[in-house]
Amino acid sequence: MTTYARYPLTLVSGKGCRVRDDSGHEYLDFISGIAVNTLGHAHPRLAKALCQQAGSMLHCSNLFHIPQQQKLAARLCSLSGLHKAFFCNSGAEANEAAIKLARKYFYDRNSSRRHIITATQSFHGRTINTLTATGQDKVKIGFDPLPPGFSHVPLNDIAALSAAVNNHTAAILLEPLQGEGGVNTAHAAYLKLVRELCNEHGILLLLDEVQTGIGRCGTMFAYEQADIRPDILTLAKGLGGGVPIGAMLAEESVAASFGPGTHGSTFGGNPLSCTAALTVLDVIAEEGLLANCRERGAQLSAGLELLRKTYPIIREVRGAGLLIGAALDESSATMAADIITACRTAGLLILPAGPKVLRFLPPLNVSAAEVDEALAILATALKGVPA
Repeated sequence: MTTYARYPLTLVSGKGCRVRDDSGHEYLDFISGIAVNTLGHAHPRLAKALCQQAGSMLHCSNLFHIPQQQKLAARLCSLSGLHKAFFCNSGAEANEAAIKLARKYFYDRNSSRRHIITATQSFHGRTINTLTATGQDKVKIGFDPLPPGFSHVPLNDIAALSAAVNNHTAAILLEPLQGEGGVNTAHAAYLKLVRELCNEHGILLLLDEVQTGIGRCGTMFAYEQADIRPDILTLAKGLGGGVPIGAMLAEESVAASFGPGTHGSTFGGNPLSCTAALTVLDVIAEEGLLANCRERGAQLSAGLELLRKTYPIIREVRGAGLLIGAALDESSATMAADIITACRTAGLLILPAGPKVLRFLPPLNVSAAEVDEALAILATALKGVPA
């Protein structure tokens, strides 16, 4: 089905930060499968681990104990400070589970609270619940009737958020950095106030780190940079390094509302996907990729700032770690798609975050030389694009 507006490119292989198409042309990959290929392409540790696991057991029903799943749950809980993990296959599934858990938590307390507040320009998935939670009308067209129980307020506006809270509010669901919505950062001071607001009113704080988690923003989880902790956390994308896996982590008293029969996933947490995630976490730690993410992110942002001085069509550089956005001048006729096409022709793959934002998502092990190369290609592309 034509559910994707595909670029005119067929990628057939990759190594590190580079990919090749079916004509043999090579590209720098600053998309990483949309923040999925944490270790780049064909990382030898990940490839070996997957081959070994495939030779032993690919799948085991969750009717049985799965050692790899138990080990991964323990690792993620240790890293996050949360207590329990549920595994699924995608970010949308993880967010769907989080919504269900938040509502079940209040049901178990004989409370009528069910309403969830999210941010405008957010993106939480494409299931009926998660697209309703998403603060962008364009993803909802044609899918009515949408389920009740969601409302949206502007990001970083604590007054608007406070005003939206009432006796029916169960949870606040936020992305620490909106990837799809334009690379918009939730300020640390704002997130602290949101945590305080939740504590004051007995509301659950849900953080969607599907795109920002697993080192993408320079710390294992982006919320660490605000010195807070959520009640429920969702992960996916970069967790498996390319193998589908999602996770929902929760504080123990909240997680207790999920018991046998309340939620599940046939494929969630299978031996192969958990092996992939464990390997990704091992390599991040052993190869110092959090530090590399911060250093290369600073290099990329500084290079984009220099380009902004030469090409004022770039209005603002924003983001964290290796989730960086270059916002274009809203008054310009040039769209992000024009620059993306020019970059692709010159050998660099980047993607948009809306019609006027360029998004850069290289692997966490991208090198300094590769960042410089990407900036040089972008400079060439900007020269040829009308302001």
